[in-house]
Amino acid sequence: MAATAAISTEDLTKNYGRLVAVDHLSLEVETGEILGFLGPNGAGKTTTMRMLLGLVRPSGGSVRILGMDIEHYLPQILARTGSIIENPTFYPFLSGRDNLRVVARLTGSPLARIEAVLELVDLSSSAKRSFKTYSLGMKQRLAVAAALLNEPDLLILDEPANGLDPAGIVEMRSLMRRLKSQGHTVLISSHVLHEIEQICDRILILNHGKIVVQGKVESLLNARSRIAIRVDRAGEAQAMLKPIDWIEDVSREGDLLLLTAPPDRAADINRLLAGEGLFASEIRPEEESLERFFLDVTEAPKA
Repeated sequence: MAATAAISTEDLTKNYGRLVAVDHLSLEVETGEILGFLGPNGAGKTTTMRMLLGLVRPSGGSVRILGMDIEHYLPQILARTGSIIENPTFYPFLSGRDNLRVVARLTGSPLARIEAVLELVDLSSSAKRSFKTYSLGMKQRLAVAAALLNEPDLLILDEPANGLDPAGIVEMRSLMRRLKSQGHTVLISSHVLHEIEQICDRILILNHGKIVVQGKVESLLNARSRIAIRVDRAGEAQAMLKPIDWIEDVSREGDLLLLTAPPDRAADINRLLAGEGLFASEIRPEEESLERFFLDVTEAPKA
């Protein structure tokens, strides 16, 4: 590799008695990328993040963060890592700024960083207000500010958009983009899939402690995009289109055909049909959403 991965695990495993929470997980997060770490509740995401931060001891496997083995260099790793795990807590009657002063003193971060991180998360104008008056979105952004105090190379964020209203989600999206533009590496878990689709370079989906799928968001979704075609002689059209090598699948619902094929080949399909005397009354792309993709790859197979 040209550069050291920000996070690298090999066969990372965590057992709780007979329960296997994380099952031989091998993953890499590239330096400078935002990786969406997805999965249903109980898939093992938070347990994995806790192991990456040294909060939970693995049952097996290895972890390297920023090129360092977590077994031997945990203090050095934590000095270069910021995190939000589950629900962060602050003093309700202290201001946002004073809460950051407390965190800075506890973590040994420079007090001079406080104004910079407040500006980065767009809380400078609200820094004097007490934490208890903050909206949920502001509270989450203050948590990100606290995670940024030590000027980390890596951020590990567990559900930073949890409970946010639409305005708060937009604010968090904007913040993630600012962090990426500044060169931060981010591992982020979230159930707000349409936001993950917009901000992440890659996604990794975990289920029952194992990786189900991983890759670039655009590539994964494009591979599942479909073309819907309404044609009178649908049976003939289906038989004619099935042998074409760049069409992965052709299913039929009455006079509607659903083709798993690149959306930009719709015109080619129309020409092929017309050449056989088959004329479509409707052709439209059906782009895959991350939400539908996620449900397809994580739902239990039907008995």
